[in-house]
Amino acid sequence: MTEMLSYDFMQRALLAAVLVGITAPAVGIYLVQRRQALMGDGMGHVAMTGVGLGFIFQTSPVWMAVLVCVLGAVTMELVRSRGNQRGDIALAMLFYGGMACGKLLVSMSAQAGAGSLESYLWGSILTVAPADLATIAVLGAVVIAVTVGLRRQLFAICQDEDFARVTGVPVRTLNLLLAVMAAVTVTVAMRVVGLLLVSALMVVPVVAAQQLTRSFAATQAASIALGVVVSLAGVTGSYQLDVPSGPAIVLLAIAVFAVFSLIAAPLARRRHRRGDADGTDPGPQVCDVRIPGQTPGQVPGKTSSDTTTPERGAGLAQ
Repeated sequence: MTEMLSYDFMQRALLAAVLVGITAPAVGIYLVQRRQALMGDGMGHVAMTGVGLGFIFQTSPVWMAVLVCVLGAVTMELVRSRGNQRGDIALAMLFYGGMACGKLLVSMSAQAGAGSLESYLWGSILTVAPADLATIAVLGAVVIAVTVGLRRQLFAICQDEDFARVTGVPVRTLNLLLAVMAAVTVTVAMRVVGLLLVSALMVVPVVAAQQLTRSFAATQAASIALGVVVSLAGVTGSYQLDVPSGPAIVLLAIAVFAVFSLIAAPLARRRHRRGDADGTDPGPQVCDVRIPGQTPGQVPGKTSSDTTTPERGAGLAQ
């Protein structure tokens, strides 16, 4: 361990792993709630075009990937919001076209060498340069500020867009913002996890945390903690075994999910028996989102005397 930390590139890789471990689950929890777990995978395909453009124009592939991926995310959200039957076909063309275009551009660039694209597809601890670390830190800070600072509003639109719209939440703006944050997260994580596996780091820690937690806030905190642990362990293991960091991180995350799944069922039964015995089981917690002046649990258009608490925002871990 001391020898590993003596290398500058490993210090940068571990710092990047911490940032990615925090950022990916912070966005992924909303994608899981919206049943869009594979959205990160699609944006990873689109980001390949940005990487190729970065090689062609000899600029930073990370920043170029951010630009292309954000444009792709906005397009995806606009197609999704229309809800027409051709939406899936349009998104498929966008995803596969992005991957094909990225590979073509990389092969045409003067910088294309053996493994030039591999490090972006699967992640590589050797490719985290000081400039990349600064970029990851800046973009990661923005993503964390948005996903944590707007937790109630983002949870509301993921749980029930119609209810959120009635309470005055700017649904369309927040949908676009969430899509952009997911796109930024993909480009932030591509150096450590790789474009083809970043979706797994956005999803697997979240579903693993859901096995043991009972509220949205607890799931978010636990998934971020798991993301940091598996990212650090995966980068360390990739150095020791001389393997790509992305697969190592994802396989560790899946192993944690398997362990949590094994202990979740008996733990849930124990909680249920304890709650039945003492009558103190409160059930899943509620994340309230209400308009100014509205009392907790009040439905718009009704008085507090004839309103019952809506069953909106139930915790993720059922």
